[in-house]
Amino acid sequence: MAIKTRYWLMKSEPDVFSIDDLFDTPNQSEAWDGVRNYQARNMMRDEMQLGDLVFFYHSSCKPPGIVGIAEISKTAYPDHTAWDPSSPYYDPKSSAENPRWFMVDVKFYKKYPRMITLEELKQQPELNEMPLLKRGSRLSIMPVTQYQWEIINKLAE
Repeated sequence: MAIKTRYWLMKSEPDVFSIDDLFDTPNQSEAWDGVRNYQARNMMRDEMQLGDLVFFYHSSCKPPGIVGIAEISKTAYPDHTAWDPSSPYYDPKSSAENPRWFMVDVKFYKKYPRMITLEELKQQPELNEMPLLKRGSRLSIMPVTQYQWEIINKLAE
């Protein structure tokens, strides 16, 4: 029985790691490290599967928005940056023996010809239930329904 593709949205600040940075990495694949929210960690660790598709969202910029698609290319494994005291993601309560944080690898899939801005997304009544558009939703990783995925991809055409 085939596993159904799941859809996600992952936020990254473009001055830290952009979709162009992902495109420029060896094999166009990179670890998605530094997630330090338990709910987002649990989604990566427990729900993301190989081949799941991800909206790549540029956040903390003007304007914020979806700039393309990545694919989960490696399922969750311990985030070693939590063990490095020189890392901004260091967590002294995490260890190789008892990892607290996890990461996945994402692979570049495609860059949209234009950004689909947060404002444009908000103007789509069909997307009202999307976690990104809910007041107070600050997670860096969110699930996206297949219906929402299809609507957003049509906007990108």
